Amino acid sequence: MRIGEAISLDCDDVDWAQGVLLIRESKFGKSRLVPLHDSVVRALREYDTLRCATAPRPKDPAFFISRTRRRVIYAVVSATFRQLVTAAGIGAEAPHPPRLHDLRHSFAIRTLLHWYRTEDNVQAKIPSLSTYLGHREPAHTYLVPVRSARTARAGGGPPRRHRKGGPLMTLIAATLQAFFTDRLARQRQASPRTVAAYRDALRLLLVFIQQRTGTPPANLDWNDLDADTVSAFLNHLEDERGNGTRTRNVRLTAIRSLFSYAALQHPEHALIIQRVLDIPPKRFDKRIITFLTETEVDALLAAPDPNRWEGRRDKTLIALAVQTGLRVSELTSLNCADISLGDGAAVRCEGKGRKQRAVPLSGPVQAILKSWMNERAGHPADPLFPTRTGRRLSRDAVAQRLNTHTKTAAKSCPSLRDKDIHPHVLRHSCAMSLLQAGVDTTVIALWLGHASIRSTDAYVHADMSTKEQALALTTPLTARPGRYRPSDTTLAFLDGL
Repeated sequence: MRIGEAISLDCDDVDWAQGVLLIRESKFGKSRLVPLHDSVVRALREYDTLRCATAPRPKDPAFFISRTRRRVIYAVVSATFRQLVTAAGIGAEAPHPPRLHDLRHSFAIRTLLHWYRTEDNVQAKIPSLSTYLGHREPAHTYLVPVRSARTARAGGGPPRRHRKGGPLMTLIAATLQAFFTDRLARQRQASPRTVAAYRDALRLLLVFIQQRTGTPPANLDWNDLDADTVSAFLNHLEDERGNGTRTRNVRLTAIRSLFSYAALQHPEHALIIQRVLDIPPKRFDKRIITFLTETEVDALLAAPDPNRWEGRRDKTLIALAVQTGLRVSELTSLNCADISLGDGAAVRCEGKGRKQRAVPLSGPVQAILKSWMNERAGHPADPLFPTRTGRRLSRDAVAQRLNTHTKTAAKSCPSLRDKDIHPHVLRHSCAMSLLQAGVDTTVIALWLGHASIRSTDAYVHADMSTKEQALALTTPLTARPGRYRPSDTTLAFLDGL
């Protein structure tokens, strides 16, 4: 119980027959029933007998009363507690003296220690302890500073160490490994791209901390990954690495996922973990998307050198990207077997969320693909767009090749100089061509593999022709300027009231 709840008890709140206390409208306005151990019931009966003998006619219905026969106040209880602690010699060498609220913490810690020694699934019992303590939600129960709950069970928990005169330390290496092998691989069955993104984010974080503190990642403790350190890392991404806000938020998502997993594994570090989880994503400006016009696409397709093997490969890749709207990761993961030519020509791919889709191919793109595949002469499992050594093209390589061809195309199409062209712009160009051709946004969302039709709203905002058509449908303004003046004297009188 909280000390305020004990002080607020009335005599009618004690059910002697059932051995239960009724806590009325405590913190957050919650009431609850608290069952008592037999030893506590006997102690309360002894106090009640003494209370009735010394104060037969109390001036207050309170269960705990003072010598004045009124309800005790917090200041008196706190002073009495300090006197008892001093007399018992408790906490004499501690940096901070014990508080009344530490009695509540002691109960919670002993309960958790007992469960960790005797129970297999402690996490399933946390909600019952949360209800007993009157917490608003079970997450608050994880903030109880259990110093060695996980190590109370033989062989349980990752290795731990103590700083001399400091708090308990828990190395993050074991939990980090379990996060990838257990949470991502087994429980969530995350895709290789998700694992790679989380790996890169956490590697950057650990290297940043090592450069900042000199501590190797294998020796890092959860206390080394506090909210201030994570915030400094996020600022480092933007200020020194030149990452944008979106990239910063993606890295934060990976860190939050790790800390959410660690919250269940390390309740003794719950306060540090919760503060990291409270770091919000940064808001960013949503600019109008960049896309290529038909003239700019033609100039870009004409840029690769047709006399070179790389030029023919790059032209095929750009043509396929513009017509199908595949993401760059979907393009680089294509195999030769994913292309079907002839009747029902299409390209098959697996996109975000493991969503498989097939996108039809136009006649010109079929001709370019047929010529390239004959020259490629690869096996069904070989990458469709390889490097000179036969390996799969990386996303960075695609971006670099596209940048080179954009500079060449800009000589004949100057409008390209004012645009920041990257592989995703080809996807935007595909969507805009479909929208301007009158294709419904639902079909566009299916074509591009979007999870929601709302993702196509950005293309509607960027399409000026659609807005011009809407403007043409409106009635032109023909009203003459000036103020309204009533012609009737009665109306003029009413308007003047």
